[in-house]
Amino acid sequence: MENSRTQIIATIGPVSKNISTLKEMISNNMDIARLNFSWGTHNDHKESINNIREVEKSLSKKIPIIQDLSGPRIQEEKEHTYKRDVLEIITEKDLYDLKFGIEQNIEYVAMSFVGCKNDVEELRNHIKKFEGNQKIISKIERQVAFDNIDEIIEVSDGIMIARGDLGNEVPLEQIPFIEKSIIEKCNEAGKPVIVATQMMLSMTENTLPTRAEVTDVSFAVIEGTDAVMLSEESASGKHPVEAIIMMEKILKESEKHTERKIIKL
Repeated sequence: MENSRTQIIATIGPVSKNISTLKEMISNNMDIARLNFSWGTHNDHKESINNIREVEKSLSKKIPIIQDLSGPRIQEEKEHTYKRDVLEIITEKDLYDLKFGIEQNIEYVAMSFVGCKNDVEELRNHIKKFEGNQKIISKIERQVAFDNIDEIIEVSDGIMIARGDLGNEVPLEQIPFIEKSIIEKCNEAGKPVIVATQMMLSMTENTLPTRAEVTDVSFAVIEGTDAVMLSEESASGKHPVEAIIMMEKILKESEKHTERKIIKL
């Protein structure tokens, strides 16, 4: 049976970093691992990386790793936001984490709170300085990033539509149309695009997604996304494997209704 063409990115966290769970997730068509450097220590992430590499060898399936840098993020009670008055979005913590990620031979670096192409070019310079060649995924989660989307796409290796933080910056009712616009622009430019955040959030607790979540994932595929991403669902939820299995079912059914060629990360 063929796998979905659309790629599944799963955030690896406390519930999914162990070898047995990773093996089940990868066996059920998880394609790419994301490590969120807003949380955890380098030792935590090193354990996850080592386990991912061990499982990919045992299953003979390459699993690229995305290191998601935290940027100027600040925590506010249960929510998080970012320092809006900073001129420099690459923090000292980011550089410390980036050096570690490059030493661990991760494949991608996701850059939080990108505002313009200069931010991306600066990160690329830091990667070169640390003697890395990692590709950059720019996260679109600010109004200014959407305003500058064409130049950001041009200098990035991929785009992530990070709808969580984006929803704190723009009216929620605009998000579907921003998502559609960014996907179209990435498709036209031949750059891979990821739809992320709250895709199947109810599966952090439940064994099945809501009907609205199924529709959300499906329409992302029909609109032309190259990858969909799980966050809490696979990092800290109760049903990480089931979330992967359900996501794969939705992707395969949705792909029956589109002939678009996927741009692989």
